[in-house]
Amino acid sequence: MKVIFFGTSQFAVKALERLMDSSHDVLAVVTQPDRPKGRALKLMPTPLKEAAIKHGIADIYQPEILDNDFCNTLKHYDADLFVVISYGHILKQCILNVPKYYSINIHASLLPKYRGASPINQSIIDGQTLTGVTAIKMNEKMDQGDILGKIETKIGLHEDALSLAERLADIGANLLIETMDAIEKNNVIPKPQDQSEATYVKKMKKEDGLIDWKKDAVSINNLIRGVVPWPGAYTSFSNKILKIWKTEFI
Repeated sequence: MKVIFFGTSQFAVKALERLMDSSHDVLAVVTQPDRPKGRALKLMPTPLKEAAIKHGIADIYQPEILDNDFCNTLKHYDADLFVVISYGHILKQCILNVPKYYSINIHASLLPKYRGASPINQSIIDGQTLTGVTAIKMNEKMDQGDILGKIETKIGLHEDALSLAERLADIGANLLIETMDAIEKNNVIPKPQDQSEATYVKKMKKEDGLIDWKKDAVSINNLIRGVVPWPGAYTSFSNKILKIWKTEFI
């Protein structure tokens, strides 16, 4: 199938690479604009843009806004599917309607649980032992589309958000190919989410890493694991900020 891939963060890279090795055809990549980073505020490409360049994808778009003009640009590709993974924007209906089939999203939780921007972090912070990835048929509402498939995995006792994200990215890449193959064979039935079971998580902020020492040891350990590598867990010690990256129970 002919695909246009929307993504930004490192979490999306594995899926793009898996697509490039499959029988499907990636026509173009859409990612966030280059942003200034570091003390020198040097403009840096997104991880997905770097991966797209590495794999020789010529058509890379970085729109600030997804307006009607951009929607018309996408129509020229006559794509079968749009794939959206960790892109950072909610797509409007005019874009979702462009592909021949529909637009699909790979989300790093077992939907309808943990909709939103930081499902991996929050599942660890909450002490969950089970998570996974979900493929959905997208609509205009955040992470509320019909479910096309799921893969579950256990959260390791000492696993942090960084290592879990790496595993889920690999699992998500597998689920993407499985879902696309099923769509191509007309062998998938979208299932509505149970809205009564939905939970939501917000984008992580720096203050979310502040340790509350009034909480029990398990909760503190979960927080430290859940905010790696950003914003990172921290406290104050001798009038300085002390970052804590790993803990053990004694």
